[in-house]
Amino acid sequence: MRDFHKPGRSAVYATNGMCATSHPLAAKTAVQILEAGGNAMDAAIAGAVLLGFCEPQMTGIGGDCFVLFTPPGSDEVKALNGSGRAPAGIDAEALRAKGDVIAPYSADAVSVPGAVDAFCKLSKDWGQIGLKSILAPAIHYAEAGVPVAERVADDWSKAVDNLSGHARDLFLMGGAAPAPGQIFRAPGQAKVLREIAMEGRAAFYEGEIAEDMVNSLRALGGTHTLDDFANTACDYTDPIMGSYGGLDLYEHPPNGQGATAILLLNMLKHFNIAGMDPWGAERAHIEAEATKLAYDARNRFLADPDHMTRLDHMTAPETAEKLAALIDPKKAMPGNVPGAEAVHKDTIYITVVDKDRMCVSLIYSVFHSFGSGIASDKFGVLFQNRGAGFTLEKGHPNEVGPGKRPMHTIIPAMLKKEGKVLMPFGVMGGQYQSTGHARFVTNVTDFGLSPQAAMDAPRSFAEGDVLNVENGYSDAVKAELSDLGHDVQTPGTAIGGSQAILLHENGVLEGGSDPRKDGCAIGY
Repeated sequence: MRDFHKPGRSAVYATNGMCATSHPLAAKTAVQILEAGGNAMDAAIAGAVLLGFCEPQMTGIGGDCFVLFTPPGSDEVKALNGSGRAPAGIDAEALRAKGDVIAPYSADAVSVPGAVDAFCKLSKDWGQIGLKSILAPAIHYAEAGVPVAERVADDWSKAVDNLSGHARDLFLMGGAAPAPGQIFRAPGQAKVLREIAMEGRAAFYEGEIAEDMVNSLRALGGTHTLDDFANTACDYTDPIMGSYGGLDLYEHPPNGQGATAILLLNMLKHFNIAGMDPWGAERAHIEAEATKLAYDARNRFLADPDHMTRLDHMTAPETAEKLAALIDPKKAMPGNVPGAEAVHKDTIYITVVDKDRMCVSLIYSVFHSFGSGIASDKFGVLFQNRGAGFTLEKGHPNEVGPGKRPMHTIIPAMLKKEGKVLMPFGVMGGQYQSTGHARFVTNVTDFGLSPQAAMDAPRSFAEGDVLNVENGYSDAVKAELSDLGHDVQTPGTAIGGSQAILLHENGVLEGGSDPRKDGCAIGY
């Protein structure tokens, strides 16, 4: 039960359908799609594409997505990988000659966008109302404009220097980031969406729009070709599963980092988390140490599924048991685990449940804030820089290579209880996402928190040699963590963001939306 003497959001309850996401316009649009006869897949795609204009620093049609969903009236969880690949002409040796890492704001870091292909495929296979109706709201707002929200304006102001060339004209106003309430428009991308609405995926991956994207990238030294775009294809795949506290956690398989969340929870099973103060030093310390070990495993093993062999090792209980034994409850270990990806924090997440209890858990991103910072010359498609998620280490499973998918941090999730879907959820925040999934699940299971309370609660995250601790923790707890050897710092921006919809047995839907973002849950 929520303590109304403490600040926090109220849960949202409804019976017909619900959307929870990080911007009110997108949540409202998704629910309107449901009310007009669309299903959860239609609504999730409509809301997600619109978020590319509500939060252009976070996502857009030049990005990638991953999706978990259940068919109407079913508890079977299906997965779709909508992440793109490196161009066929990419050369690891040539990139190593340029430096130790792939330059994140260069054409070398641009992998082919996969989200549009995924949205078209999902609309055709699982939607009800067609692309014209799905994309109409995003087209409207791209042309008419979206008032910039407060958190978005703050993120935008911090990423101005990421933008280069034509992108600065498109995403800055008078050379500066917009203030809250200023109107952002993207007429070029509206034209792209109109073509996709009429012609489907071919409008984006072939013809004039593809030529604009390829020519823009090649002018900056990219190796991209029209064939790279035309050959883009999403894949249906099987989710992976772990368990904790009587719940089954479904995650998207690699090249996402969902296996890391499963490994983390398997490690936390070896500690009495429920017996700890939920906002005390002991829990934060154990979670931080487990995170360091789990992310080290991630960075060693996770990659394009066609190039990795250690997935079973990561999710095996024996692996978690051995790693958990390395944790000293009284002392922090060094945090300099080897990094296999560039750090970022920019992603959107949307979840929708409809009247037939089809559930969609969708995450969609351009990687760094404003991705590569490069936009196509004619239509203004902003390119992701997912290629910066590759490593240049020879022989590593995540070594950059032609046609490979890079390791991704973005992961949607879904919880089941006794075989029934309980809750689609997601946690934004780049590297934090696996730890965020584990924290959310332990908040719900070990401490009995509602989805909204689990999101409102303070967060901590071990990242490199630093333990980032939000202001919700007391000074006494921060001092205890310092005494354990952590370099405790308060992050300049809140850690991550999250959304969830809980399906109650009596048919009521309960939505939660993270106060760290501008969004909300809306039902009808």
